[in-house]
Amino acid sequence: MSVVEPGRDCQLCPRLVAFRLEARRTEPDWFNAPVPTFGSATARLLVVGLAPGLRGANRTGRPFTGDYAGDLLYATLTSHGFARGDYCARPDDGLTLVDTAITNAVRCVPPQNKPTGDEIRTCRPFLAATVADMPRLRAVVALGRIAHDSLASALALRRAAVPFGHGAEHEIGSGVRLYDSYHCSRYNTNTGVLTPAMFAAVFARVALHLRASA
Repeated sequence: MSVVEPGRDCQLCPRLVAFRLEARRTEPDWFNAPVPTFGSATARLLVVGLAPGLRGANRTGRPFTGDYAGDLLYATLTSHGFARGDYCARPDDGLTLVDTAITNAVRCVPPQNKPTGDEIRTCRPFLAATVADMPRLRAVVALGRIAHDSLASALALRRAAVPFGHGAEHEIGSGVRLYDSYHCSRYNTNTGVLTPAMFAAVFARVALHLRASA
């Protein structure tokens, strides 16, 4: 059986280990470990991001919690019925996911938010195991090209058969549909690459799909 989550002291990626240890030294009260998936394995929706942010999920221990990307993601999830409660950018805010789980293609924070190709490949078995551990999965939202490509590789899909593009949809087998979105980063929203309306439109289609497949 595949291991779904890396251990707290995972040693697979030397550069990420060194960065984690330095963060533990300078910020001992932070989470500073591989960030586990948030949500239930029985969820029908999986959201896949790139990697934890240094002062976001790496600090708080919950995906997309503590940075701007989380502000937009959790507001959008809540408005479409995929989360409930108040998001207060901390793991004890009481926010809960509804039929949804959130994970990252790379579970450890990378320097400058940029994992290497080797690090993405090394962490990919955890992504594959996460998907395999979700028997009711019907929709996946990939946030950004790297998350999309890593997911495609994890599922042994030909990337040419599932090209990335904001708003793209792909049937990926076993009744599961892949939805693509530009990443909800501050950079993308500040530059207009992604607007809140564009982001919301993706999740509106996911909600329709899940209602139709209920």
